[in-house]
Amino acid sequence: MNFRRGRKREEPEINFVPLIDVLLVILIFVMATTTYSKFAELKINLPTANAEKTPDNQPQAVNVAVSANGQYSINNELVTFSSPDDFALLLRKAAGGNQDPMIVIDADAQSTHQSVVNVMEAARVAGYGKLTFATQNQQGK
Repeated sequence: MNFRRGRKREEPEINFVPLIDVLLVILIFVMATTTYSKFAELKINLPTANAEKTPDNQPQAVNVAVSANGQYSINNELVTFSSPDDFALLLRKAAGGNQDPMIVIDADAQSTHQSVVNVMEAARVAGYGKLTFATQNQQGK
């Protein structure tokens, strides 16, 4: 039996207006909560500090200097080495009887990162865990 004589059946339609409203709200939320950062380059200027200089009354400190061209000196004596193990022996010799001296790394600002890592690796091989870096005050301040 057909009870709907003469009437055309309406086709269901999808209403896109609520869908568009929901999508716009989501888009606004994403745009408002997202931060856009552009990392073009890192500008690093090392080593300087504005801290007060500590007195040099620490006899247990071993000063290791690294020059810009990669030369090393321990307590103001120029040293050469071929491996971190050799450099660790030189550090132990400079420390004398001190079991855990403070290793002060005084690296030139133009020295390579690898040069400083070599000193840190030698200190680790020697069993020394106290490392610090020497800096200088900025000129004109």
